[in-house]
Amino acid sequence: MKNFSLLLISIFFFSCQQKENKKASAESPTPVVQKEKKQENKQIGDTIAMNFKNEENAFLAEGHLDSLYSKVYVQFKNEDLGELKAQIIPDAGKGNIRFNQIIFPDKTSEGPFGMDLKIPLQQKGTHILIIGHSLMADNPYYGNFKVQLNIQKK
Repeated sequence: MKNFSLLLISIFFFSCQQKENKKASAESPTPVVQKEKKQENKQIGDTIAMNFKNEENAFLAEGHLDSLYSKVYVQFKNEDLGELKAQIIPDAGKGNIRFNQIIFPDKTSEGPFGMDLKIPLQQKGTHILIIGHSLMADNPYYGNFKVQLNIQKK
């Protein structure tokens, strides 16, 4: 009789636990509504990959120069021949910051330039702009800046 009552009690507890588990699994999680993410070009390490254009069909990104990253590499893909107009806008207004070089898809390069750049793009593919300070001037720029690229098709 003792064994029989132990068996009934264990069956009772086992069946109660199953009902609780079924109840818990039957509840569906509340749906999470995610806001639509704005596509941005962000600096990761020392590189800004220009993947997204804004409403005016221009690449725009924020970057940062510091003692760890004294050069920033801006990569963009050009599918059409045309003219590149680029501009660096430091948060401090002015500073020792410039486009040091542009590296074309065939690995040739040109430079240095100033804070504004206007150059014909005669090759399709990935171009790299190197932003840094001029070694010929004092007080290297450290801080935030914005970079804007406009490509006008021929």
